[in-house]
Amino acid sequence: MTMAKAEALAAGKSADLEERIDRMHGRDRLGAMAFVAALWLVMLFVLFSIWPAITNEGIRIVLIAAAVLVLLFNSAAIVALLKHYSEDKHFIYGLDLKHLDEMRRRRRA
Repeated sequence: MTMAKAEALAAGKSADLEERIDRMHGRDRLGAMAFVAALWLVMLFVLFSIWPAITNEGIRIVLIAAAVLVLLFNSAAIVALLKHYSEDKHFIYGLDLKHLDEMRRRRRA
């Protein structure tokens, strides 16, 4: 194989790997955002559902404060996770893809 063919093959594999990394990263981002949206919806649903049953104003304040803290900290954690994954996606997903490809090769053999 000539040097030009080897470089073209490596560039093709690199482009393919980049595309696969971007797809995996996109799916993970979508899943994380869906989780945050579901968390907000569930938390608000629970608050509105139990609100009429709670007559003590102090308990209502504690409940709202706790819900706000849970939503803020979980949302911030997911945002930080997404930022980290964006910064290190080549390492994180490249390693995953390498292992997935090896596992597929072994199954075929």
